[in-house]
Amino acid sequence: MSQDGAVAERDANTPALSVLIRVRGALPSLRPAEQRVARAVLSDPAAVSESSITRLARQCQTSETTVLRFCRAIDLAGYPELRIALARAAQWEETDKRAGAPLNGTINQGDSLSDLVAKITHADSRAIDETGAAVDLRTLAAAVDSVASARRIDIYGVGASALVAHDLHQKLHRIGLTSFSWADPHLALTSAALLTNKDVAIGISHTGSTVDVIDALRVARENGATTVAVTNFVKAPIAAQAELVLTTAARETTFRSGAMSSRIAQLALVDCLFAAVAQRSYAAAISDLETTYAAIQSRHGSRPS
Repeated sequence: MSQDGAVAERDANTPALSVLIRVRGALPSLRPAEQRVARAVLSDPAAVSESSITRLARQCQTSETTVLRFCRAIDLAGYPELRIALARAAQWEETDKRAGAPLNGTINQGDSLSDLVAKITHADSRAIDETGAAVDLRTLAAAVDSVASARRIDIYGVGASALVAHDLHQKLHRIGLTSFSWADPHLALTSAALLTNKDVAIGISHTGSTVDVIDALRVARENGATTVAVTNFVKAPIAAQAELVLTTAARETTFRSGAMSSRIAQLALVDCLFAAVAQRSYAAAISDLETTYAAIQSRHGSRPS
């Protein structure tokens, strides 16, 4: 099947819930009045699907024009399309709820340990599922093309995103690609300054507003490198410095702080990138993985008989 055919097939099977993914992804870039509409949509999609535009505007203390602007901001033609999409999303969430899923990821002080485990694992699994459903396959394919043919790959991340950057680096390195991960902002900038149009720079930031990552990506782009951003918000500041934007779809939880479901979603997305790159040179990648695995076996001691 062609790339376009695969994309069309995947899009046809994308869950109706994707409208809520788009709303969450656009939220930080919306105007304050539009954010009130977005929060109303996210808090009760079923109710909004049954509401008139006038009623929703009054509920959000704004105008019908603002509601229409919100619709366009999430790539919908108008309010009728929003109501239809939300009705489908509400059905999807109701099915999820009937299956015993937690109502939300909010961890309360009185939650039992069982409740806490259920909420965390549900948030993580939904982050992976929704990231897979929402990822733009054409953008991912372009990123794979660039990484597979790059002279070298620089990967930037700070905090929890630095863990993801290092994970991607070691995977690429194990299949023979020259890659580096940089968490120190000064080292990131000096490395980015030496990149060329033969190289790729990948910036990882859940919020897309981490200045150290944005600055490194900007310098890399100024020097001709192909730039890729991995973020949860498609219109985040980091997108201005990236030719290719790959988005995750992680939801907030009480103690997320950029390090829980967001990290899981980032790891899933960069695993897709890595696996697709490795697939381009399948036999060689398998051989390299086996060689590097064998090299460290002596550090694990003898295997039990």
